[in-house]
Amino acid sequence: MLSRSPVVDAVLAEADAGFERSLERLFDLMRIPSISTDAAYKPDCRRAAEWAAAELNQIGFDARVAETAGQPMVVGHRKPTGAQRHVLFYGHYDVQPVDPLPLWNADPFSPTIVDGPRGKQIFGRGSSDDKGQLLTFVEAMRAWMAAAGELPIAVSILLEGEEESGSTSLPAFLKAQHDELKADLVLVCDTTQWDPQTPAITTRLRGMLYEEITITAPSRDLHSGMYGGPALNPIRVLSRLIAGLHDEQGRVTVPHFYDGVDDLSPAVAAQWKALGFDEKSFLGDVGLTHASGETGHSVLELLWARPTCDVNGIIGGYTAEGAKTVIPSKASAKISFRLVSRQNPDVIRESFRDYMRAQLPPDARIEFQSHGGSAAIELPVDDPALAAAARALEEEWGRPAILMGAGGSIPIVGAFKRELGMDALLVGFAQDDDRIHSPNEKYELTSFHKGIRSWVRIADALAGLP
Repeated sequence: MLSRSPVVDAVLAEADAGFERSLERLFDLMRIPSISTDAAYKPDCRRAAEWAAAELNQIGFDARVAETAGQPMVVGHRKPTGAQRHVLFYGHYDVQPVDPLPLWNADPFSPTIVDGPRGKQIFGRGSSDDKGQLLTFVEAMRAWMAAAGELPIAVSILLEGEEESGSTSLPAFLKAQHDELKADLVLVCDTTQWDPQTPAITTRLRGMLYEEITITAPSRDLHSGMYGGPALNPIRVLSRLIAGLHDEQGRVTVPHFYDGVDDLSPAVAAQWKALGFDEKSFLGDVGLTHASGETGHSVLELLWARPTCDVNGIIGGYTAEGAKTVIPSKASAKISFRLVSRQNPDVIRESFRDYMRAQLPPDARIEFQSHGGSAAIELPVDDPALAAAARALEEEWGRPAILMGAGGSIPIVGAFKRELGMDALLVGFAQDDDRIHSPNEKYELTSFHKGIRSWVRIADALAGLP
């Protein structure tokens, strides 16, 4: 049983009693169409930032709207005298566009409660990503202030307005506000549970490297009847380069690609095996029957602990309706790498480019365009803050928290590590079927309610750490 301060029960009772008002506040925020990628919604993004800052001030934070070159940030602080721990909570108030609108069952910015297969659901854009998630933390802090008169830890809050459009202003903002934002630990609530009844802490995220290559051969598009045969076709060159990126075992052939890739520890491997992950169902949901990728690894290992190379798009030649017998001058491909462990995206980028250049036939030229890169993130499983949060989650949910990986990347976690030297504790309450970024986004009502209660407990647990 988790040791906790006597006031926690009173704070939890306050969270329960005020839950309907918490839900009303979530609806108020969701009604603001804060779509960061579309300039037409810039005033709405500011309105969402001002709403969030006002709510933080109302519960006792010193909060402000901070200007950036893009959408504004919200920064708030509450630092009780004598607090032993200082955390920085990160969330984002911006949302994805709603297109295609006809696929929505109702207005995406008119939030409602609907019936779902597992119970009540909060319906609308931003319900799960990330307004519902970030308010679980804010409402937990509200309950602490109302019931106890103070927070058990020092808390800074950073709410971003460009996460859904590339976080372009965030690195410079972190660098400029380094001293103000520096804390012991970053808390991020933009992840999922293991399942609707089982909490989880995401302890590892794959990194990302994204490259675009363009092959040029003839100086112009050519008639395939007049030049077919002697003329070098860039699509053929590109196809051979792409095909050569993997060997028969599914391993990436770029030299030194696996430098820094660590094997799973026996303890982690055993925990993942005990999860009973249904590989057939996972693949069957998307119409597949067999796992691809490196041989000799489970699907969870391939998703969470192994690096990848994927072609995300190929462009070249005539692609409109009907036929056009052309040998194109150019062909291009977009190629992404998911990285793990200690792989260095800068080293891999140069190795990949050298490897591509070495494969070129005479008359072929290659150009590269970088679309960014970030290293993988891994929180040590023996970290005291992780252990404390896991115990708090088990107390709330009645089940041990799963220490899971994530196949995707959250670049901001890397930015916090790089710019502020801070590890991140990723605790989220979303479900895999929340349809984030898609029509009919939802958030389980239970996720919102128990998410608030979970953060109440986690704040108390972190306060007890030396």
